[in-house]
Amino acid sequence: MADEKENKESMKEAIDTLNQIVASSSTPKTVKKSISDLIKDLSDDEYALSVRAANTISLLDDVTQDPNLPSYVRTQLWQAVSKLESIRE
Repeated sequence: MADEKENKESMKEAIDTLNQIVASSSTPKTVKKSISDLIKDLSDDEYALSVRAANTISLLDDVTQDPNLPSYVRTQLWQAVSKLESIRE
């Protein structure tokens, strides 16, 4: 079983990365809205960390397919996905 402290740290780092994307003036408004919703979902304690992470990874995959997304924002999203993928139970 993965260490819960490591999982929470990975979740915090992923949320921080997503918050940076939302705060960026170069991120399209539609993407900001999607990511803001994902941050709320990640912060909701209704489900286990691993379930929240898996759901968010799936939804972020859709966001990264947006052709209007700047490449460096896509890279930041992949960094967040990488952190979320490290969360295990």
